[in-house]
Amino acid sequence: MRYVFLTGVLALLGTIASADPVALAAINAERAAQNRAPLVYDATIEQVAQAHAQDMAANGFFSHTGSDGSDIGQRLKRGGYRFCFGAENIASGQRSLTEVMASWMASRGHRRNILHRQAQAVGLAQSPGNIWVMVLAAPC
Repeated sequence: MRYVFLTGVLALLGTIASADPVALAAINAERAAQNRAPLVYDATIEQVAQAHAQDMAANGFFSHTGSDGSDIGQRLKRGGYRFCFGAENIASGQRSLTEVMASWMASRGHRRNILHRQAQAVGLAQSPGNIWVMVLAAPC
């Protein structure tokens, strides 16, 4: 384990599964800096993110479209999450939470998703090959 400093949050990083509070703190620090409400971490959304990350790693592609042609809305429905808002960030190659968050916050579209006013919940996953998927959503 190691410590990193990310946008004013001192965080202890471990595996992605044990880093959920760390990821949430990093995401909410970015949201707080822009006067956005904090998100809650959602295990169902994390499973949706993990399934897409694993799909990309196993099938050797990188896209918001799944190997079966699915989009984020279809994957959220398939995962059992009833949503009124859904968005997805993907990244590849970043070796740490710090790197992937910096990359997403430097990208207009990814930053917009993270700071979206409708977002209420988030799930984050990392698969082999450093493929990252963040899903943001709001329940109906």
